[in-house]
Amino acid sequence: KSIDEVIDFANEKEALRDELRYEIDGLVVKVNSTALQDEFGATQKAPRWAIAYKYPARQASTKVLDIKVQIGRTGALTPVAHLEPVLLSGSTVSRVTLHNEDEIKRLGLKIGDWVLIEKSGDVIPKVLSVVTSRRTGEETEFVPPTHCPACNGLILRTEGEVVPRCVAECVAQFIGGLLHFASRRAMRIEGLGEVLAQQLVSENLVKDVGDLYSLTLEQ
Repeated sequence: KSIDEVIDFANEKEALRDELRYEIDGLVVKVNSTALQDEFGATQKAPRWAIAYKYPARQASTKVLDIKVQIGRTGALTPVAHLEPVLLSGSTVSRVTLHNEDEIKRLGLKIGDWVLIEKSGDVIPKVLSVVTSRRTGEETEFVPPTHCPACNGLILRTEGEVVPRCVAECVAQFIGGLLHFASRRAMRIEGLGEVLAQQLVSENLVKDVGDLYSLTLEQ
């Protein structure tokens, strides 16, 4: 009946979050009176009589086993931390993007470090900080590649940009382009994931996106 009761309810449910048989990331608060709903109205995107209240994102600590670089369809090189698998918000997290070299420097992250991770918006995992108190002295610095790890092509970092790019005709870029072409927001080709795309390219069955449409069942 009051905002104080809403706050008490939210705090009570947050305390019981681990006892539920399903994951929640918050709750929805609505004004129940239809007359007041009409009075409050709505913006172009959302009603003014309802709001989503988000709980703080779940966090967990785990160890960085390695940092590897992946190449996207535009040639951008993105460092990815490979983690000791850890359960977080209902799924097992074993990889997390580090975005760029500057982010690794900002975090002060080394291979072998223990890190605190959380799911941003309870969806995308990210590294929050390094647990420096758990360092043993065996951690190693991440050394950015001087050549593309996929094709050994030239890497170029344009002045003013934070992301280095492979400027060669790179197989990893082509695979990234295939996955983008097949993605849900593009051609929505179900079943064409990273492993299958790599197999199609390595077997020379697909040399451009048009080849996808001439594949036979036997192939």
